[in-house]
Amino acid sequence: MNKAIIGKKIGMSQIFTTDGKVIPVTVVEAGPCPIVQKKTVANDGYDAVQVAFGEVKATKVTKPVAGHFKKANVEPKRYLRELKFADCSGYEVGQTITCDSFAEGDKVDVSGTSKGHGFSGVIQRWNQHRGPMAHGSGYHRGVGSMSACSDPSRVFKNKHMPGQWGGEKVTVQNLTVAKVDKAKNILLIKGAIPGPKGGLVVIKESLKG
Repeated sequence: MNKAIIGKKIGMSQIFTTDGKVIPVTVVEAGPCPIVQKKTVANDGYDAVQVAFGEVKATKVTKPVAGHFKKANVEPKRYLRELKFADCSGYEVGQTITCDSFAEGDKVDVSGTSKGHGFSGVIQRWNQHRGPMAHGSGYHRGVGSMSACSDPSRVFKNKHMPGQWGGEKVTVQNLTVAKVDKAKNILLIKGAIPGPKGGLVVIKESLKG
């Protein structure tokens, strides 16, 4: 990975190509992301850079975190994330990563936390069909058959069951950067990306692109 940045999902929109085609895009506020710490194999066992993103009041930051930012001579930010580049030698503490590190047409992988829906049944969580709705059925929105009683006499792993739906890390691969607006720190990414509006996302150079 040679390029990456942290951003905030703004929402979805659409743009038109020169030949009149409509392209659905997700608007992402990407950066600026100042580098707060540089990790090396000698000191930490691996190479990476720690970047910050998002405005926050100084009173909302704990003293240890404030000291961490002060040491790097960077204003406190809301989020801290590590990015592992193939070559970290070109990055230094205090340097800022901006959205223009990407260009129109670049292939990217976008990671974020999916929308949380709480504890959900199998119909909502797994799109299962309901049972008969007649009065005599007595079984409408249940899980259904769990397993055979004699053999294998157990419930198989990964059986679709009720439980927590969403609120987990999701990565969508091989998306295309449709437009870069450096003046507004905006990336327009073709298609949908994980998470709700205002959610934190990490945009990386695609592994498969």
